Amino acid sequence: MSVKTLKDLLAEGVSGRAVLVRSDFNVPLDGTKITDPGRIIASLPTLNALIDAGAKVVIAAHLGRPKGEPDPKYSLAPVAARLGEELGRNVQLAADVVGPDALARAEGLTDGDVLLLENVRFDARETSKVDAERESMAAQLAELVGDDGAFVSDGFGVVHRKQASVYDVAKLLPHYAGQLVEREVDVLTTLTTDPARPYAVVLGGSKVSDKLGVIESLAPKVDTLVIGGGMAFTFLAAQGHSVGKSLLQEDQIDVCKDLLDRFADVIHLPVDVVVGDKFAADAESDTVSVEDIPDEWMGLDIGPESVNRFAAVLTGAKTIFWNGPMGVFEFPKFAAGTKGVAEAIITATNNGAFSVVGGGDSAAAVRTLGLPEEGFSHISTGGGASLEFLEGKELPGLKVLED
Repeated sequence: MSVKTLKDLLAEGVSGRAVLVRSDFNVPLDGTKITDPGRIIASLPTLNALIDAGAKVVIAAHLGRPKGEPDPKYSLAPVAARLGEELGRNVQLAADVVGPDALARAEGLTDGDVLLLENVRFDARETSKVDAERESMAAQLAELVGDDGAFVSDGFGVVHRKQASVYDVAKLLPHYAGQLVEREVDVLTTLTTDPARPYAVVLGGSKVSDKLGVIESLAPKVDTLVIGGGMAFTFLAAQGHSVGKSLLQEDQIDVCKDLLDRFADVIHLPVDVVVGDKFAADAESDTVSVEDIPDEWMGLDIGPESVNRFAAVLTGAKTIFWNGPMGVFEFPKFAAGTKGVAEAIITATNNGAFSVVGGGDSAAAVRTLGLPEEGFSHISTGGGASLEFLEGKELPGLKVLED
């Protein structure tokens, strides 16, 4: 695709100009403490390049899913503080999104200053399905950077959304892909066009329904499709196993049967699971065959035999895409499956494989479990966006950047 990049914008010159950057700061919080700053760290190369070149930087970002109005729980205040630490400079936080405070602060910026707008989802127009509503907000965002402003799209985690700060504002300003978005597209294009073989995909997470599109799209193209996490239990039920109190999407059983019929030689399912008597860190746990899941217990991780089998196929792969944990890794008793599969991917990477961690919970798991991030070729910042890209869907936030 023909898209202008940050390099093009810097070549044109940004000194003294205001630049609106759409970043993805949707980080996990515990109260006001950021538990995984990965997305903030990933935004730094683009922001530093603009600051160093003398731009006045205005950042738009979201956090969580507020209901279209201000909610202190979702304020970007913790992000502004952490971003300031990482950049080594003060980051102003506007008290509103496109209101009087944001406008006054934007007008007062000098070269190299950074202003973070409050959570864009505090304005209901950001996610409106009505074009005119999003466009009116986009016009106010564009006004913050003035007539010679520019827009840099660097929030890969939102490019699959038709939202005011992602899509509509790009139509109003000269637009460029930031370093993060450019890198993500390069990596995912490698996976979709000419992956080195054997090509293995590892899918986990809770719902089959969320991953159906990507399974349908990738199963014919890959050599191995490993399925774990909560979604595995609907597949196990489709094989005729009783899954106790495990997560089960009964309306998807027939779909899973059909997938197993068509792609039996590609799909690999767990053969044993770690079960708990309740969904809690202190649950009683046991490891059982998938044929022996107790009626009153729930599967919360894949078992050691499954890890060994999955590792055997993964360590020989030359391309690996992983999206979704193998179990409830947040509970130490149920983290071994995710850790074991991740370690197999790291081993493959050390042997020359190209490995991509598809954002979201998988990226959080890598950090939570203390695994080396450099053990993978690329850790994506966009879970949903990366899946939709691999499905071959058109992503509005990327399409709008094309000239």
